[in-house]
Amino acid sequence: MANEKTLQDIISHCKEYGFIFPSSEIYDGLGAVYDYGQYGAELKKNIRDYWWKSMTQMHENIVGIDAAIFMHPTVWKASGHVDNFSDPMIDNKDSQKRYRVDHLLEGFAETLPAEQGEALLAKMDQLLAENDFAGLKSLIEENKIKCAISGTCNWTDVRQFNLMFSTQLGSVSDEASEIYLRPETAQGIFVNFLNVQKTGRMKIPFGIAQTGKAFRNEIVARQFIFRMREFEQMEMQFFVRPGDQMKWYEYWKETRMKWHLSLGIAADKYRFHDHVKLAHYADAACDIEFEFPFGFKEVEGIHSRTDFDLKQHQEFSGKKLTYFDTELNQHYIPYVVETSIGLDRCFMMVISEAYELEDLSTPGKEDNRVVLKLPAMLAPIKLAVLPLTKKDGLPEIARELMEQCKPYFKCFYEEKDAIGKRYRRQDAIGTPFCITIDHQTKEDQTVTIRYRDSMQQERIPLASVKNLIMDKIQLF
Repeated sequence: MANEKTLQDIISHCKEYGFIFPSSEIYDGLGAVYDYGQYGAELKKNIRDYWWKSMTQMHENIVGIDAAIFMHPTVWKASGHVDNFSDPMIDNKDSQKRYRVDHLLEGFAETLPAEQGEALLAKMDQLLAENDFAGLKSLIEENKIKCAISGTCNWTDVRQFNLMFSTQLGSVSDEASEIYLRPETAQGIFVNFLNVQKTGRMKIPFGIAQTGKAFRNEIVARQFIFRMREFEQMEMQFFVRPGDQMKWYEYWKETRMKWHLSLGIAADKYRFHDHVKLAHYADAACDIEFEFPFGFKEVEGIHSRTDFDLKQHQEFSGKKLTYFDTELNQHYIPYVVETSIGLDRCFMMVISEAYELEDLSTPGKEDNRVVLKLPAMLAPIKLAVLPLTKKDGLPEIARELMEQCKPYFKCFYEEKDAIGKRYRRQDAIGTPFCITIDHQTKEDQTVTIRYRDSMQQERIPLASVKNLIMDKIQLF
């Protein structure tokens, strides 16, 4: 029996078991910035590797790059980020606290009955689509939405706030030029479109994938790692013939949902959400939303970006960015279908789904187990090797098994405490398999394998351990 999980349960678990720590914690932390601990870093890497393999290895016409975080400042003028990358904000005059308007209204909607909350959000979406800032302020005032700090409804007008971080490039401040930390990884792909196409001899349709850090000056960063100022994206830009974009848009919607379901998460935990207000570059857009402990929220976006990006960079750079299609015998600027998933949000999705507090009580005995039921392919530690005692040659056998397995997958060795306590610690970090070396091992060369999810145990040959685990952790 599994108990109800909450966001605070997950945050506490991540801290206690070495998945995520507040950044600079000994200095009281830095708002909305987090560090990944020893197990969090492994889980994050495994998710990234799974996405990368699914894109660049399983598709013959998609390749990957790694573009720099710093880019020429004109890139962001051409892309529209300098003029358009902003969110409607509102300040409370009494507390001086600034809020994103959609977050303020969403938070209030969560306190209302479902039907009223949905009506409020529908009205908000309509006003956002119309850029009706006066209407948004009126909506806040009509619902008497208060600042959480001052408790008052004394609001400023709604206005736009640019989300890009700026810095200086150069060793002498007087000579430095202002540049931006990239707010997305996509532009590094667009400016390298011809470099990749020509050197890779790529033919339309083809894709370019990239993972990497991006930075946004979120005013209200909240809900743990769901919305941060420094985060990591996994993006793929798929270049297609003009006119074919809707076909590929539907293809990538279906393909990306299949990837999510391959994580072993139930289909009813996901849904598509079509955008009401399209970005300036898009002719179609939707989100894949996942049901977090705090409700359905976006984890991935699929966007038909038209030819906006390449056309803009061609205009601002003065460099020709067309593709010659030999089948059509013509030059054109390709259209683009984008898939963009937040790695940190995906991490939070996976760990939220995996976390369970199980009631294992029996008559007269209370017993709970905290377990992370992570997919074996993503688990930070694949195999724990546990000698039953510290003597009688059992550690030596266990160490020999470790040496055999660790070149192939991440292993963990522990000989301290009772075997039950060691099992529970491995459950809490999501280790799918534990091998116990006991005295019978010396007699018949068999070991006990324990399965995390069922807690079932069986004897298997010591010599078969490596291949058995390898079979169960395959990515595909």
